[in-house]
Amino acid sequence: MSRFLFRWVVNALALAVAAWLLPGLAITADAAMVRTFGSAQTATMAAYVIISLIFGLVNAIIRPVLAFLSIPITCLTLGLFSIIINALMLWLTAWLSTFTPAKLIIDTFFWTAVLAALIVSVVSLLTGWLEPKERRRLRQRAQRD
Repeated sequence: MSRFLFRWVVNALALAVAAWLLPGLAITADAAMVRTFGSAQTATMAAYVIISLIFGLVNAIIRPVLAFLSIPITCLTLGLFSIIINALMLWLTAWLSTFTPAKLIIDTFFWTAVLAALIVSVVSLLTGWLEPKERRRLRQRAQRD
């Protein structure tokens, strides 16, 4: 359970970094969330948590199927098509967020979504190294080799 919570926080952090760096990416909370949480800043933080949950679910359910179906083109492009798959997952998350009080807004697919996918991947990779179990497993693997 702690690994799930850690990954959830990492996704929220990665989306926050992407939204901070890219002007075409925004995560917003509607007025109902602001009234519920009492302040715009708290509602925005809750929006990041909601969007990261949606993004995590999309990555857990839809991404494996899409990645399996796109194996030929991924091999043909030497793995670069996986960036497009990540951008598609962000795009799908943005569409799904239109049905929630928290909104992920992506202005253009190619530049904003692809760059956001790269940023989210890099930030997730860097913060994933901080996970205690992962570090312990890597250390044990290094000692065995």
